[in-house]
Formats: sequence, structure tokens, C-alpha cells
Amino acid sequence: MQNNISTNRLLLNLLKKEDHEFVLQLLNSKGWLQFIGDRNVHSKEEAFVYIDKILASKNLFYWVVRTQEENIPVGIISFIKRPYLDHFDIGFAFLPEYNGCGYAYEAAQEILSIMGGKLNYHPILATTLAENTKSITLLNKLGLHFEKELKMENHIIQIYSNAESIN
Repeated sequence: MQNNISTNRLLLNLLKKEDHEFVLQLLNSKGWLQFIGDRNVHSKEEAFVYIDKILASKNLFYWVVRTQEENIPVGIISFIKRPYLDHFDIGFAFLPEYNGCGYAYEAAQEILSIMGGKLNYHPILATTLAENTKSITLLNKLGLHFEKELKMENHIIQIYSNAESIN
């Protein structure tokens, strides 16, 4: 998996243990808690355990997105093979103060460009909740389209794809 990626304004680096403070902040941000869910990561030690779990899996890739100019971590782009999906899905989460800057689009577009060119990762999916309208808008802007809904435990998620059809 490509470790160091750069765009016009951003640096994307695979998650490392040194990112624990940022991970702790992001996982407890309002948007993460509302649309992704509480991961019960409330201390430095729990952030280390969370990161270790990601690093130990061959199906989880997280890039920390930083501004090139100040090298400030602003968000995460994930690429995950979930057990209930046939293909990898891309995800994104950014600190609230960096929403609306175009960072999520720029970073996700770069990952889609890199991973979408690899046959074993096609198609690429994305999941979101129906009420996450900002995420849906971004997925559409990235060229993904709605495929179907899937009932998961106590909620329904929407599946988006960059392919003609996944059915």
C-alpha cells in the first residue's frame, strides 16, 4: 500500500502509532460520533490499541491527511474490506474545523485514482447513513452513485459504488 501521497495542498501518510493524539481527537469529534459511532477511545492508551488493530489488519488502511503548508493533521481517508461487502470501501472523516475546505474531496479523489487503477480493488464502494447529506454530496461529486440499502443491526446504511452496477 502506498505510504506517502501528496496532492496540491495535502500530504497523506499511512497511519502510525505517533498519530495517537490526532486519532483520539478525531474519534471523539461530533461528526465521527454522529455518523460513524463511538469507538470507546477516550485515552492515549485506547488510541494506541485502536491504531494497533488497524495496523495489524490486511483489510484496513488509514491515511492521515495533513496540510502541506503547516503539516497539520485534518482528517482520515480509509480503505476497508468489510466482511459484509464484496469489495473495499473508501471512507473519510475530518475534524469539524476543516470541513468545507475541499480537503476531503482532494484526498479521497487521490486515493480513488490510485486504488481505482488496480484491478483487484475494482469496484470501490462507500457506505454512509441516509441522514449524512454532506457525505452523500461528496460521494456523488467523487463519481460514486447510490446502489442499494443494507440493514445493519439497528440502522440502515446506503451503499455507493464507482462501477456501473454491483448487483
